[in-house]
Amino acid sequence: MAIEKALYELPQGLEAASAAMEPIEIEIEDPESIKIGIDGLEIEIKPEEESADDFDANLAEYIDKGYLSQMCNELLGDVEGDVSSRKEWMQTYTDGIELLGMKIELRSEPWEGACGVYHPLLSEALVKFQAETVMETLPPAGPVKTVVVGKETPEIMACADRVQKDMNYQITEKMPEYRPEHERMCWGLGLSGNAFKKVYFDPSLNRQVALFVPAEDLIVPYGASDLQTAERVTHVMRKTENELPILQVAGFYLYIDFSIAISFLSNN
Repeated sequence: MAIEKALYELPQGLEAASAAMEPIEIEIEDPESIKIGIDGLEIEIKPEEESADDFDANLAEYIDKGYLSQMCNELLGDVEGDVSSRKEWMQTYTDGIELLGMKIELRSEPWEGACGVYHPLLSEALVKFQAETVMETLPPAGPVKTVVVGKETPEIMACADRVQKDMNYQITEKMPEYRPEHERMCWGLGLSGNAFKKVYFDPSLNRQVALFVPAEDLIVPYGASDLQTAERVTHVMRKTENELPILQVAGFYLYIDFSIAISFLSNN
């Protein structure tokens, strides 16, 4: 009976060659540095030195001012085009807010002092939607629930439980704005059909914040199907003259002349 050879057979003479080779010396003086000796050749592996330039540095500080100004003008033109493309949506959104009946309106047509009351049906539907959504998404134990993907072991389950407790602690105790901003987001979702939440690190507060972004403050090209594939996503952040210098000193924004920003806002 013939015996077939293995598909991946060990090359002949490999054991003899390996026995004749000199051993490799590995010396570890520092956990961050390793020395390897092979046939009198010494190789030292050192950790990469940290660069002075931060990976998350503001690129605007390194770009030429002339090119930066050109980019700014092009970007402002594109954003203005995005705003113009959604004028019909903005008008529909404004009309929907008026239908809520939240604003007292003194009418002179068809006669002076005519009744301007709107039916509260839309407002009642919004309140019910907001209340039910908040109850479902913000339970007393916290909104975060971890799910283990893959094999569940006692160590992994304990780790998932720690992550869940820590994130719920951060949201419920360290981020006091989370619940009111979430309630505003649910109201905006029922009114406009779109709602956005932005979670980022605020250097002025030195912690994470979660803020509701109204649909009118998030500008995207009108033909975009979603945010991930949109050519631009512009967030209109409303900052006071006191907040802007604080964020500039913290390095969140590049220093610019206030008169330029005020002039742009006044013209738009």
